[in-house]
Amino acid sequence: MRRAVVVGAGVAGLASAGALARAGWQVTLLERGDRLRGSGAAQILASNGVTALHALGLEPGDLAFPAASGGIRRPDGRVLVDPALVRSPTVRAEVRAPGDQPGVADGADTPTRAVPTVVDPPAAALAAGPEQQVLHAGDLHDLLMSGLGNQVDIRMGVRVTTVSAAGSDLPSVGTDRQTFRADLVVAADGADSVIRRRLAPSARVATAGYTAWRALVPWHRAPRLSEAVPPVGELLGAGMRFGSATLGERWRAGEQTRGGVYWYATAPGAPRPEPVAVQVGLLRRWFAAWRTPVAELLEATQADDLVPQPAVHLSEVPDRFGFRVGGGAVVLVGDAGHVITPSLTQGACLALEDAAVLGVLMRAAVPGQGIATAVEEFTRLRRERVARLDRLAHRLDRVVQAQGRLTIAARDALLSRFASRVLDPAIVAARDWTLPSP
Repeated sequence: MRRAVVVGAGVAGLASAGALARAGWQVTLLERGDRLRGSGAAQILASNGVTALHALGLEPGDLAFPAASGGIRRPDGRVLVDPALVRSPTVRAEVRAPGDQPGVADGADTPTRAVPTVVDPPAAALAAGPEQQVLHAGDLHDLLMSGLGNQVDIRMGVRVTTVSAAGSDLPSVGTDRQTFRADLVVAADGADSVIRRRLAPSARVATAGYTAWRALVPWHRAPRLSEAVPPVGELLGAGMRFGSATLGERWRAGEQTRGGVYWYATAPGAPRPEPVAVQVGLLRRWFAAWRTPVAELLEATQADDLVPQPAVHLSEVPDRFGFRVGGGAVVLVGDAGHVITPSLTQGACLALEDAAVLGVLMRAAVPGQGIATAVEEFTRLRRERVARLDRLAHRLDRVVQAQGRLTIAARDALLSRFASRVLDPAIVAARDWTLPSP
């Protein structure tokens, strides 16, 4: 039996463990925490993330809700970008953020809770290119857990501190007391990955210059918003951003356990040192003058709802995501291999893509040359796409996080007149993914 060790039980780790188990591998999943749980309030999945879920054989059903964009507005409520331009990109065009030099850009319902199911990927859904969806982080976690099957051995409270990835032996990871050796080691241990630091030390975590916050306000505390407020929308200000999306409908709230209104916000600067309860107060003050639904949602947010998230990226995308070790290999997936800033909302989507591709490539791979060939192909299929989206995320950051009166005026004028040229390349590039053939 081919053996794999997956380090980390976040989105990338759970998805990869399930994909390998379905591909016939015996999997050991190591998690440093004392229990498995979803985190991050809620998750917006762009169409490629939904496609990747289907490719993994996972069907969210009525756990997920449509999240078609309601457009972009200024803090005073004036429309900056029409919803139709965000939902239906038509061209691959140039992205020129304020201050950029000209250049060619890369690439051109029911709200009731249900038990997640594992199904075969529906061919029609893959061909149609599903629309963006939003679901509770806990529901995404449960869905990924349902795909693990009975071939995954879960070990809790295991903090990996050592990596052996040299010589003729199989790769291994370990703690002070225990070593785990396998034909394949999958590093899914997040942005601060111990394994990436060993194999790709030049790819260091760097700040993007701003911080993000996320929260889900449950229906019983959610404010009653005007019908003019779109179910999904975003506002852009001076280096600040606020977006929201509804999970389900208030009138069915009694049948939901995890519905409500999800929101995210960004502001310039390093992660705040204050307690979370103090940060809620700071956000209320910073966004006090912004139009509905911003102030209402922040007022309804409690400290336990808030998830601070530093906006970070890697100083460089690793040259490789797969490393041959003896007759086996080590593979980097999710944030362990690549960290995309929040402007593209692609972190979970790319992690799901990684897992789906890994499952396909490892289905027939055997220790020795078979695994070596598979990890080479993994790098070939994933690195170029990740690097492309990483560059687009940086360019989009300069647009949505713009600061300074003149820069903001230029940004708003650019979006008002040429939104498709600014947004299309990123939207199209994110959607432009299909599962490789076995």
